[in-house]
Amino acid sequence: MSCISLPTAAGTVEKYRLTGTCPYPASAPPSSSRAVFAAVHVVAEPLSARAGEGPAGLDWEATLAFRHHLWDLGLGVAEAMDTAQRGMGLDWETARELVERTAKEARARGTLVCAGAQTDQLPTGAAQSLSQVIDAYRAQCEVVESAGAVVVLMASRELCRLARGPEDYALVYSAVLEDLSRPAILHWLGDAFDPALAGYWGAAGYDEASASCVAIIKANKAKVDGIKCSLLDQGKEVDLRRRLPPGVRMYTGDDFDYPTTIAGDACGHSDALLGAFDFAAPAAAWSLQALDAGDEPEFHRRLAPTVPLARHVFSAPTFYYKTGVVFLAYLNGFQSHFRMLGGLESGRSVLHLAHCLRLADSAGLLRDPELAVHRMRNVLSLAGID
Repeated sequence: MSCISLPTAAGTVEKYRLTGTCPYPASAPPSSSRAVFAAVHVVAEPLSARAGEGPAGLDWEATLAFRHHLWDLGLGVAEAMDTAQRGMGLDWETARELVERTAKEARARGTLVCAGAQTDQLPTGAAQSLSQVIDAYRAQCEVVESAGAVVVLMASRELCRLARGPEDYALVYSAVLEDLSRPAILHWLGDAFDPALAGYWGAAGYDEASASCVAIIKANKAKVDGIKCSLLDQGKEVDLRRRLPPGVRMYTGDDFDYPTTIAGDACGHSDALLGAFDFAAPAAAWSLQALDAGDEPEFHRRLAPTVPLARHVFSAPTFYYKTGVVFLAYLNGFQSHFRMLGGLESGRSVLHLAHCLRLADSAGLLRDPELAVHRMRNVLSLAGID
């Protein structure tokens, strides 16, 4: 088996021998019991991965190939979300092209795709009124729907900055949802993912914020397919799920505890729209086959090994989780380099990345251990570790 010297938190270097075990299928049918989307990353063009120097540069071939990898495993693709560095390197014009290209590929395969619409074509602090926020949302929603994708109505930093209370959120969301041709997925992104969204829905505390959110969903039920909850708090997600109107889905965004939220309880279950399923896609596909067959214990047995890795990748500061996602794609040969838009590959320490390798190996998520070791050595060498 492959062996590598890895740094430890104690300041030492230890020998680590990979298991080489990867039990997952290369392809799978879509789940029959859950709606499942992977919020997917983008592959930067390494010579254009700059910040503040014009549009983001993407390696389109590698970026689209990874989406086909997810479709092969029966998962849906959630495009141009925060996993794709939305608001952290991916500008709106490039996001627009990304949505259009991915939706075209999805149509050719006969599969659905959802895509993020927000207000990031507005420079930070530029919006002077709620009507400008509404117009920005409408413009992006039109792009997403015209491409043939389902709208994921993402949280808006500009709305959060301007809104005076829950009534302003109700005004904006009702106006935007009214114009859509089909129901959208709302997105509650907690401030662990984006500190600029603190106080979203017009309240600082969960109780008041969730009441505002549920009121908006109930008032616009015909235009809401579901809500993606990214609070990293299972109790809050389950509480919110139980308060949703009948027929409105809860899409878990809880990258810490997704097996139990997806499995559900006597009162219902969550579907999934997860950044963790970018790197855990093979395990997700395999485990969902068991859940579809009614074997919940086997579902948990298959998916549980991925949870320690997900909790590590999404550990604080959580907004740097994209670094771990792209690093794992690099180890697995889905891209030829470990470069990210805006240089975000520097968002995590070499210790963090070394532990990603250990946990990915333990979860059976390294497709080619020899390649993973070779690439990890490249990263260690750049950090001065032989």
